[in-house]
Amino acid sequence: MSNVDSFQKQAQEFCQRYHQVKDEVGKVIVGHDDIVHGVLTCLMIGGHCLLEGAPGLGKTLLVSTLSEVLSLDSNRIQFTPDLMPADILGTNMVTETLDGKRSFQFQKGPIFTQICLADEVNRATPKTQSAMLETMQEGTVTVGGETYRLKRPFFVLATQNPIEQEGTYPLPEAQLDRFLFKLIVGYSNRKELSEILERTTQGGAAEINPIMDGDEILKWQKMVREVILAEHLRDYIVRLVIATHPQGAHATDITNQYLRWGASPRGAQAIALAAKVRALLEGRFNVSFEDIRGVYLPAMRHRVVLNFEAQAESISADQVLLEILDSVKEKVDV
Repeated sequence: MSNVDSFQKQAQEFCQRYHQVKDEVGKVIVGHDDIVHGVLTCLMIGGHCLLEGAPGLGKTLLVSTLSEVLSLDSNRIQFTPDLMPADILGTNMVTETLDGKRSFQFQKGPIFTQICLADEVNRATPKTQSAMLETMQEGTVTVGGETYRLKRPFFVLATQNPIEQEGTYPLPEAQLDRFLFKLIVGYSNRKELSEILERTTQGGAAEINPIMDGDEILKWQKMVREVILAEHLRDYIVRLVIATHPQGAHATDITNQYLRWGASPRGAQAIALAAKVRALLEGRFNVSFEDIRGVYLPAMRHRVVLNFEAQAESISADQVLLEILDSVKEKVDV
């Protein structure tokens, strides 16, 4: 079998297994296909996901369902203003042996899991929020000079409520940048809401079957990085990202007018990896322009900072990014 045939077979297998997971999640989660797709994309890359939406839209249910379908451990951390870093990471406790000797023993916190739901993460203080930075970037926890490695795959799904901003602490840009995607959870439509009522008020419960385990997820995460990204497509991603840098050589007019800060290199990495997943789901082992455009918004919307003029005119990051996407050409003469 040639390499091309082997790659094609792997892409088809990935697509089949991915949709099996998605369909199993769909037994519980009604609608929100783009949200489920975005969360699974982050998981298959090894990144983290930020969900923004009103309460009661099924974010917590999505995490618990995922943990069952993927045979992974899960924990939920409810972020509150009085939550301390030790409540997340764990702490050294004094323990006493049977012969009366005392020693410190590390008691692991709820972050020691594989799928962690950080619920209303913007309600905790910046000191507590910062406790998540090391875990999200390096997959480790350092307490008392000792470093503990988290079990892989490790996935943080954080939520924030855009409505109630009283008593909240907006996530700093450094932490937002650690999320691969930011997904906006909208309301269910008439048909979906009717189905939710039918499923949840008539006593029946869907039977969830485990589809994939951690080892298989790690295998797919490795394969995603092997998908081919041609040089001209890599250049397109680079130009899309640097077009968000105000006053830069490639900045567009709307960039200079409405943005205060542009995206970091992590934005380019997120687009490239997510585009590779999208290519595999189309049965291809190479990225296309359409793949890049399809993942641009969720990978970038949380990485740009609007200026005062944009806020005063109620211009959203999505509006600015879509105009940038339209203005940047796919191919340019070198």
